[in-house]
Amino acid sequence: MSDLVTRCAEPDDVDGVLSFWRKAAEGVGISDDRAGMDILLARDPEALLLAERDGVLVGTVIAGFDGWRCSLYRLAVHPDFRRRGVATALLAAAERRFAELGGRRADAMVLEADERAQHAWGAAGYGREDHWRRWVKRLTGDAGSSH
Repeated sequence: MSDLVTRCAEPDDVDGVLSFWRKAAEGVGISDDRAGMDILLARDPEALLLAERDGVLVGTVIAGFDGWRCSLYRLAVHPDFRRRGVATALLAAAERRFAELGGRRADAMVLEADERAQHAWGAAGYGREDHWRRWVKRLTGDAGSSH
């Protein structure tokens, strides 16, 4: 997909990204709102990477680095553009970012029930670590969903 452009998101992209995730991402997380996105971009303006084709958003990934760990979230590709190299391009951009920041290993959050996502991550060279388990505590809001 030679006409694919990857870039860092800007504050003006937030509403479009939130709308995009409702179509292309699995589930809705606790931070999938304007306030959560504003905090992300204020804290790490280069963390949210976008893939666009002819100016249209076709994919996203959050590539966060806290100085210790490289974490990948919200890898999402529009259904009409899957299996066309969008995820590969986004992950390559994320991995370049991590390398430039001195990161040593990237971790991805992948839903247990999302077999398509598990296949995609495996194809990208990521491996499951069954000896780890995610522990979560909500710090705000109701006691509903924890992602």
